[in-house]
Amino acid sequence: MEGVIQIGPLMIATERAAALALFWAFLSIGAVIGARTATRVGRVAWIALAAGLTASRIGFVVANAQAFAAEPWSVLAVWQGGFSLWPGVAAAAVVIVVMLRRQRATLWLGATLGALVAVHLTAASQLAPAPRPLPDGLILADMKLNPVALDSLHGRPMVLNLWATWCPPCRREMPMLVDVAKGSKTPILLVNQGEDVAQVRAYLQRAGLAEASARLDPRGIVGQRLGARAMPTTLFIDVEGRIRRTHSGEISRAALISALRELEETK
Repeated sequence: MEGVIQIGPLMIATERAAALALFWAFLSIGAVIGARTATRVGRVAWIALAAGLTASRIGFVVANAQAFAAEPWSVLAVWQGGFSLWPGVAAAAVVIVVMLRRQRATLWLGATLGALVAVHLTAASQLAPAPRPLPDGLILADMKLNPVALDSLHGRPMVLNLWATWCPPCRREMPMLVDVAKGSKTPILLVNQGEDVAQVRAYLQRAGLAEASARLDPRGIVGQRLGARAMPTTLFIDVEGRIRRTHSGEISRAALISALRELEETK
């Protein structure tokens, strides 16, 4: 369930939009149950949702403790994503049972939770795009203006991050991407879109960032051919040259390392 939904100038990742819709459905159904049973189900639904989101985030942080240890502040950067489903579901279920106890409304709200989880799992499997081949013939340049054919990198996984110096979220994530790229067995190429070598070098020097992973795409051809509609966009490509995952928007260290781990398991 990847991609971007665009409403005017506003862009939101598909999976986040779907999650917000499910949250709204849970709260709305909880309010209806509360009104019909004259109970506090509506309030319990809010508390269950808050507990579920908190537990879901904690579960993700624990599973990626090493990445968060490098940037402890990023535990609070929930806008970057990073939630584990089942700890959240378990926490929400516990809140429902403890707060409502043995009421008919407990069964109804619990059934609502279960049904929405099933909807999420079904939608995730049905709507997730199948791996698609990286377009042939894509040519980048390194910081010395030597051509780099992406076709020549087939046979090993790689990550492409599309960015620009004028893009605030790109600049925020860039130091982390450069740091991870230095120690990664999987190549992470930071593909600048639409700017020349002088602009890119000046930015990297001001930011104190190494140029080793930077690549140039002065005409933005890569972004166009990949259909990227937002920056930054990070693409995870397997050994067969197929795009396995696309992350639109700023990515956290934990999400990047988790996706890298999954990508390397496909070797």
